[in-house]
Amino acid sequence: MRLVMKFGGTSVGDGPRIRNVAKLVKRYYDEGNEVIAVASAMTGITDKLYEMAQTAKDTCNIADIEKSFSEVASRHAAAIDGAIDDPEIKKEVSLIIEQRLSELKNALVAVCYLGELTNRSLAYIYSFGERMSVPILSASLRSMGVESVALAGGEAGVITDSKFESAKPDPITDVRVKEKLMPLLKKGTLPVVTGFVAANPSGTITVLGRGGSDYSASIIGAAIDADEIWIYTDVNGIMTTDPRIVPEARTLSCVTYLEAMEMSYFGAKVLHPKTIEPAVKKGIPVRVLNTFQPDHPGTVVLMKDASGNGNLIKAVTMIKNIALINISGAALSGTPGTAGRIFSALGKEDINIIMISQASSEFNVSLAVDGAQADRAIAALRKEFSEDLAHNVTCNNNVCVIAVVGERMAGSPGVAGRLFTALGGSNINIRMISQGSSEANISFVVNKDDAQKAVKVLHDVFDLNKL
Repeated sequence: MRLVMKFGGTSVGDGPRIRNVAKLVKRYYDEGNEVIAVASAMTGITDKLYEMAQTAKDTCNIADIEKSFSEVASRHAAAIDGAIDDPEIKKEVSLIIEQRLSELKNALVAVCYLGELTNRSLAYIYSFGERMSVPILSASLRSMGVESVALAGGEAGVITDSKFESAKPDPITDVRVKEKLMPLLKKGTLPVVTGFVAANPSGTITVLGRGGSDYSASIIGAAIDADEIWIYTDVNGIMTTDPRIVPEARTLSCVTYLEAMEMSYFGAKVLHPKTIEPAVKKGIPVRVLNTFQPDHPGTVVLMKDASGNGNLIKAVTMIKNIALINISGAALSGTPGTAGRIFSALGKEDINIIMISQASSEFNVSLAVDGAQADRAIAALRKEFSEDLAHNVTCNNNVCVIAVVGERMAGSPGVAGRLFTALGGSNINIRMISQGSSEANISFVVNKDDAQKAVKVLHDVFDLNKL
């Protein structure tokens, strides 16, 4: 069996956790499987790298940078001690990490003196988290007798465009990954590859965007025609909702590709939204598993649900920190190109529209966007419609998006009726509604104060605690 096993930051947390990951990978390697491990940075390291980069740009406060730098260095030194027993291998990987730290310091000093932090520089600084954790995991495997090699994403063949901080894979990636990794698998070597980190065609480091380690695993799995892609997290798979909101939430044994994509987009953070795309193209099952309970079956993501679960609704998800923007006015009605102007104005600012709704009267267009992007979105829209509608662009930051997801909703009458009846009976007001033609989800906006109550009500109404 050919496996790609991805481990996130909660797994790659410190020396003992890295050792546990290595033991888990070795277990499947020893069973005769061809295994590729994909790993994220250690917990909190990417955030720390971002802080150091911003400090270098904004204040050039050497004392603050040195303090954070020392914390990063100490954590990796401790991880080496806790993950590796063999003194020669420990010495070898220590030298690699020391070299990486020296490169990181040089990058921060350059940002400090220039007072400028480009996307290319930030991607390079971000990359050190994975480029230091992966050699430690690979060395831990080698200390257990497994032939292993550590590779950065670009070295493994993951080639992207030059949008450095949120790069997209180049079509050549499938060929390059196969060329780089298949010979290693055939001779029994276990590659450990950086998640999140890649390179453009000229070899300059790029990154796939925050959470992109899942995406890396899926890209690699699709390229080598893996039998399965396993995504290890700190929960027992994909759940019917957030258990912090509904303690009775259950793990779903199986979901479809479409359901998984809908859930990940609408707030279920177990999988990165892009993760499923490469797997769908090749029809590769994706399993979501728990590093800390490795024998739990987790959730498998397939083209079709093979679990026999008859429920129309699989999950209720929620996105917090949403801004609801309304554009209204008589000038909208019957005016061709208005929607195009909205999309163009927001697209130029790299603002993603989570939901959009327009009344048939055409007097009002409502948009849901990430709350962090609200000010830029409003400014862009007011500039675009400065002559006629600028004063009619308003924003409400006190809302959340709720989505009910289930592929079997398609063609099943009465689902929306049950949903809205349940919310109305609980005095929950809906501010905006959207449903795509796939009918795999119904999403709507409610006031932030009503959001958790809405999730609980719908989880109960659709009997999700009985799945």
